[in-house]
Amino acid sequence: MAILQPEVPHYREEFNKLLKEKVELCDLYVYNSIKEVSKRGFIQNEKLVKYIPNFKLKGIVFYNPLTLLNKKYDTLVLMLHFAHFTTWILLLTKFIHKKRIILWGQGISIKRYIKEEKKPHPLLKWMMMMADAAWIYMPKETNLWKTIFPQKPIVALGNTIAGVKDIINYQSSQSKEELKIKYGIKEQRLLIYCARFSTHLRRTDLLEQTIQSVDNQKIGFIIIGDGPMKPDFTKYTNVHDFGAVYDVNIKHDLFEMADIYYQPAWMGLSIVEAMAYGKPVCTFTRTKETKQGVEYDYIHPYETGLLFSSVKEAAQILSEISDKNIIEMGKQAKELIRQTATSENMANNAISIL
Repeated sequence: MAILQPEVPHYREEFNKLLKEKVELCDLYVYNSIKEVSKRGFIQNEKLVKYIPNFKLKGIVFYNPLTLLNKKYDTLVLMLHFAHFTTWILLLTKFIHKKRIILWGQGISIKRYIKEEKKPHPLLKWMMMMADAAWIYMPKETNLWKTIFPQKPIVALGNTIAGVKDIINYQSSQSKEELKIKYGIKEQRLLIYCARFSTHLRRTDLLEQTIQSVDNQKIGFIIIGDGPMKPDFTKYTNVHDFGAVYDVNIKHDLFEMADIYYQPAWMGLSIVEAMAYGKPVCTFTRTKETKQGVEYDYIHPYETGLLFSSVKEAAQILSEISDKNIIEMGKQAKELIRQTATSENMANNAISIL
């Protein structure tokens, strides 16, 4: 098997290593350079991947198809992305090269989600029609494609991050109160945000509005993350900004102290991480204005998290919900990830249609 991806970031390594153990031969090809990957804050293991010659033109990707047409591969896992020109060529010439092609992706555009969940993009539909099978990250989008191609092998992987089991099993040697004293935090209820401030789609304006709307004596905010669009949090007495955190022990402490994970929009795998820590995930309902990743479907209202329609509603519920409810949602969130979102499950699901 040959797999093509833009890069294999650190959070995807465990999944790919498990795939390598389960198939006779599995080579990982990437088309982004190490420099490009590091600019986006990811670390790529150069020993795990092979670079495929390519060039990009106005968002369209051209890569060398001959690399993947090596006789040692019988299956190609390519991206479900209509801007990959070479993928179209490989799909159209399947009758010549005889390779089985699996398309791997979200199955839907996050930016156009509201439109495409009703009517999938026609170019993606054509790609899926020509492919032999598909790996789709989450069940909702998988079911969407299964209604269109009921006979085609399409599987939901259950998207997750490397090391999620370690997070699930982590137990702090210090209590929340001891950690609050250690970090000089006094607020009774703590919300944590952990994501790069790299796009306006994260809706940090809603984050700031929430900070301004709650009682700053009772509710505090822990911020993990840096980026070009990061607001100035120094003006808020109840915001504890830790910037980019690379020390896993500090990160464990900050999540242990927190009661709730809160990110207004553009949520993805941060949902998995937060739930693995046993934190209910709170965000805004998916709309054209507040876009969400496919992992949004891990959030089950009042079971594993909360969904809000306005800042006023968010501020009110975050202030009034009981500690008992928060703890119970956190337990259910952790259990959901334990049962459905480990790298082992993800690899087994992928292998199930080979």
